Amino acid sequence: MAEITISLPDGSQRSLPEGATATTLAESIGRGLAKAAVAAVVNGEEADLGNPLPADAQVAIITAESDAGRHVLRHSTAHVLAQAVIGLFPGAKYSIGPAINDGFYYDFELPGGRTFTEGDLASIDAAMRLIIKADQPFVRAELPAAEALLVFAGQPYKCEIIERVSTGSADNDDTGEIGSGETISVYRNTPEFVDLCRGPHVPSTSKLGHFKLMKVAGAYWRGNEKGPMLQRIYGTAWESKTSLDEHLHRLEEAEKRDHRKLAVELDLLSFPTELGGGLAVWHPKGAIVRKLMEDYSRERHANGGYQFVFTPHLSNAALFETSGHLGFYKDGMYPPMEMDNGTYYMKPMNCPMHCLIFKSRQRSYRELPLRLFELGNVYRYERAGTLHGLMRIRGFTQDDSHIFCMPEQAAEEIASLLDFVMSVLRAFGFNEFTANLSTKDPNKYVGDDDAWDDATAALRSALEKYGLPYKIKEGDAAFYGPKIDIDVQDAIGRKWQLSTIQYDFNMAERFGLEYVGTDSLRHRPIMLHRALFGSVERFFGVLLEHYAGAFPTWMAPLQARVLPVATAHQGYAEQVVARLQAEGFRVDLDDASDQLGKRIRTAKMEKTPYVLVVGDDDVAGTTLGVNPRGGEVERGVGLDQFVARLHAEVEEQLANV
Repeated sequence: MAEITISLPDGSQRSLPEGATATTLAESIGRGLAKAAVAAVVNGEEADLGNPLPADAQVAIITAESDAGRHVLRHSTAHVLAQAVIGLFPGAKYSIGPAINDGFYYDFELPGGRTFTEGDLASIDAAMRLIIKADQPFVRAELPAAEALLVFAGQPYKCEIIERVSTGSADNDDTGEIGSGETISVYRNTPEFVDLCRGPHVPSTSKLGHFKLMKVAGAYWRGNEKGPMLQRIYGTAWESKTSLDEHLHRLEEAEKRDHRKLAVELDLLSFPTELGGGLAVWHPKGAIVRKLMEDYSRERHANGGYQFVFTPHLSNAALFETSGHLGFYKDGMYPPMEMDNGTYYMKPMNCPMHCLIFKSRQRSYRELPLRLFELGNVYRYERAGTLHGLMRIRGFTQDDSHIFCMPEQAAEEIASLLDFVMSVLRAFGFNEFTANLSTKDPNKYVGDDDAWDDATAALRSALEKYGLPYKIKEGDAAFYGPKIDIDVQDAIGRKWQLSTIQYDFNMAERFGLEYVGTDSLRHRPIMLHRALFGSVERFFGVLLEHYAGAFPTWMAPLQARVLPVATAHQGYAEQVVARLQAEGFRVDLDDASDQLGKRIRTAKMEKTPYVLVVGDDDVAGTTLGVNPRGGEVERGVGLDQFVARLHAEVEEQLANV
């Protein structure tokens, strides 16, 4: 019998009988791998485990606990969800059901305009578990487009996808790359249920089961607000019960930490309906934290060789025509304002105005790198359905820097920028980082290919020099240059994209920026964009959730609250407050007009770092009862001793900052 030789990623080889599959390979390596296997990568392409292997195959087994394996589990579970819904609701139409971060969803149109209820989710869950128990195989087939249209007759959303694929007008966002031209890829579970999909899928439904249906939401077909409104069921799926339980626990923690909820509970900020969506007002306590963040940012930039600038909130349209924003980002800008001397827009970016500052006079190479910094307000029109507290907002403040440098300075400046960014993120309590390097979108870019290659290489070199793990995001760059995005991991393991370093070889060209070089000739500078917080508002929201509202003492809007046990201790309590305020601390007093226990609980609910209780013994001995957040109550602490302790704590935290 003929054999095929398989080269494995670890460099070893296996010989298998002709016609062997990835399942055969996994079984030959070991029972554990065979049990964990859900799909394979064959010659660089993801494939089902049951596909015959070519003689020259290079194979990697995809296991359930890997990111790729979880994607396969989730997408396969989405198919089971669709099968269950179609079985329970005759006449239902199903559209798309992709895997997403930590889960999956599927969109449906129910007959008669009906919507799903919580009771429906329980019924669907039960039906899915019967399908999983039945151990139904996922069987792939490729059909001519005309035949696929017959298979999906009566399913208008599937037929629309097939027609767009067959005419070459499809996009991967809603077709899942199900085919090209006249060939359509489908998967069938039973004679009664078939779905469009490129795969891969698990071999059979028995590989699934650790899932939970989460919620129902509305979703427009293809995201078009003028299109049909569908019913979207969200779910999550994992490789084990333990992983599922851990994820659900993280969700519970995330709900407790929701910055929108905490902002109200702690009286930090609000989103009045009178303002309109995506616009916040900052209350005094929230404003204190924001001021501390901004003051820190200003100090770091002043010490880092940056020069402060200020620019207006709106501009004549000509500026954004020059910068290219009207051509590329007009849909994300607020509508124009027609004035007697032209058309004006609220600014979505600060960079065009910083270019005007550079251009305001002749520049010499001796001035470069020129680092401009602004806490600049910008305005972007986000659709109402995408708004999410401070995380997705319409008016926000960027700690925006633009560095103008000579081409030969760019690599060193990027490396310095990366070090600067990481030190600031660590100062605010983040210690785990990853990065993404976004490369050119071949359909939306300006500039020549060589310049893009050089810019991308400079960013990659900085990441590798710093030793920061990163992934390539192909085609995700802005139209004017590649970029680095820094992700931080918060206290419950979620990743947040915060800081950005953007290489731009285009803006200087569009604005005609020049400097006089050592050769006395005029040269074009390189422009680097850098937002450290990303936006002050979003960074605040991430911090609020990271700390669950319990900000470090140096950042806390109120660092201590003094509580007299009774009215007889009011005078001494006022002296304690005056002393601490004179030392520069943020302190208030809650008098004895209410029960002490209730006042202590209120202070703790407000996440106050220190609750200071004073009674008879404290008045006599100039001491305090110290109730630290998260710690044990301490009696008879000397006032001078506590002042020194609080100074030391804040100084230690600021030393890290």
